[in-house]
Amino acid sequence: MYRFFTYRLLIIVLPGLLGACKSVGPGQLFRSASPHDQYTQSLRTAHLEQTALGTDWLASADRALKDSVLVNVPYRESGYFSSSRPFALGYRLKGQRGDKFIIKVDVQGQEPVQVFIDVFELDERNQDPDRLASAKADTNQLEVEIRRTRTHLIRIQPELLRSGRYTLSISREPVLSFPVSGRDSRQISSYFGVPRDAGRRRHEGIDIFAPRGTPALAASDGTVSGVGTNNLGGNVVYLSDSRRNQTLYYAHLDSQAVRQGQRVSVGDTVGFVGNTGNARTTSPHLHFGIYSSNTGAVDPLPFVRRGTGPARQSLIAAETLGDSVRVSAVRAVIRQSPNGDAPILRTLPRSSAFAITGGTATWLRVELPDGITGYIASNSVEPARKSLRRAALPVGTDLLEAANSKSAVMETLPAGTAVDVLGVFGSYQLVRRVSGATGWLSQTP
Repeated sequence: MYRFFTYRLLIIVLPGLLGACKSVGPGQLFRSASPHDQYTQSLRTAHLEQTALGTDWLASADRALKDSVLVNVPYRESGYFSSSRPFALGYRLKGQRGDKFIIKVDVQGQEPVQVFIDVFELDERNQDPDRLASAKADTNQLEVEIRRTRTHLIRIQPELLRSGRYTLSISREPVLSFPVSGRDSRQISSYFGVPRDAGRRRHEGIDIFAPRGTPALAASDGTVSGVGTNNLGGNVVYLSDSRRNQTLYYAHLDSQAVRQGQRVSVGDTVGFVGNTGNARTTSPHLHFGIYSSNTGAVDPLPFVRRGTGPARQSLIAAETLGDSVRVSAVRAVIRQSPNGDAPILRTLPRSSAFAITGGTATWLRVELPDGITGYIASNSVEPARKSLRRAALPVGTDLLEAANSKSAVMETLPAGTAVDVLGVFGSYQLVRRVSGATGWLSQTP
């Protein structure tokens, strides 16, 4: 009864809170806060964090930062979230300086749903998440540039009291445009850090080969900070990328096409590929370097390498989301991430039952009755619909909402009640009554 009252209270109060969140402007209380932080503060201001749903929503947000799964980009999966149960997901991925991640969450539901998307940078121990970027309150998409090579974490969380089916997609693109016309990263043949001059120095850039006279292009908007000649680089151009606090270096040019102080836009010609300087004995190519005012020379490859393109994982059938499945093999493993090399969280015997919460056609994201979430290969499970056996209850037994002794009792079944056993988990059986109602029975006397 209390949970029902809380649910009704949230339905009445939350729309006003959401309107307040979206109307916050510069100079107001939430000026520097993310939409997720604003929403959290609104719950607390209205003392809704003390309700069951409010408490669960906040706990879900924290848990997503701790129990995140590792995925490889590009990646996509689909799933379902219910209005009656707060929900959040965390995904870890490796980010290199120069990467740009594009994160998109498409939601289908009866009502519009605000989804909070936050990206965090983890420290060198992959702990202590520090928020790097957040999607705006009126969009379900976020593009974020990676400034340090670290593990990053993406948290996805919908607002309270909304249901929907979602598809998450994550892809990677380079931060900069490619600096040679008609070429891409497949034409790079010498990379950052390789030895030069018998090991006396290292290569502080990448070499992109192209015919003499091919336009060398501005890889970012910026200001030409230098045009000149030196012994190593020959004809060179320096382009200041002030947005990222770095300088782009173009060397071995046959000739320059800009002047110092000139403003350029992405794609403008700054010079033409050649082999001047110490490249006179090699084929024409552009030496492209990046120098940061903080760290010196950095690897340009992540800044310009080809993007991953859209994720192509086949999605799980929408009608199976939320269904119960059971292990069809002798045993199956729940893994931390959707791949066969991921750490094993749990090994389950045949007929173990649990619910599908999302995933792909190959790897199902599942939640075990004890709260463990992870991924299982789809070919190791089957729908928990066909009866394993029929049994008559020897004594009156409570039909539980979940495989937990503290779970709500749906009804008490009298002795002699016939049930179909659909699966098991620990000391509990997933059963279905003749009427079609399903629930869990304790096998403990």
